[in-house]
Amino acid sequence: MNIGILGGTFDPVHIGHLIIAEEARVKLGLGEILFVPAGQPWFKVGQGYTIAPVSHRLEMLRLAIAGNPYFKLCTLEVERSGHSYSIDTVTTLRSQLGEQPLFFILGSDSLAGFHLWKEPDKLVQMCQLVVVPRVGLNLPDLEFLEPLVPGLAHSVIKLIAPTIEVSSSKIRQRIAQGLSVRYLIPSLVEKYIAEHNLYANCET
Repeated sequence: MNIGILGGTFDPVHIGHLIIAEEARVKLGLGEILFVPAGQPWFKVGQGYTIAPVSHRLEMLRLAIAGNPYFKLCTLEVERSGHSYSIDTVTTLRSQLGEQPLFFILGSDSLAGFHLWKEPDKLVQMCQLVVVPRVGLNLPDLEFLEPLVPGLAHSVIKLIAPTIEVSSSKIRQRIAQGLSVRYLIPSLVEKYIAEHNLYANCET
């Protein structure tokens, strides 16, 4: 069975995440999509980011994906101490799942800095990269990135999905400003955020 991996802080999860996951599942024939929330994302630590507690992010994800039998929650990164690195997660999944094909889903902005990730060369050997273009951003030049990460150019699949200009940071800002986030996040997630007063004083 082909398995998709979609990681992120999911702070909070929004409809853009769900649309991309479903589009990848259908177009690539994936048996399931693993949503992998980061515990301590290395690229945000020490940069002034305030991340909602893991317990809240996990519960919001559970609520968001509960209605789709192909979507699964993977807690490997939140259970691991220290910074979250994709190579560690994929290595663990590979040991658990054997030779089942893995498809790692990321945005084109993440691909541009992929060479800065931990052991990116090993990552492209262990899974196929599924790159989703971001609104207003072109796909990075694979010929430029190939010498930095040998094998990258042959590992990338471009996924064209419906483009919706929504991000977790914009949602946090709207909530802090008292604006509506209806239809930008699943209704159960919206209710959970209100019940727990999340992001009311958020600045980023």
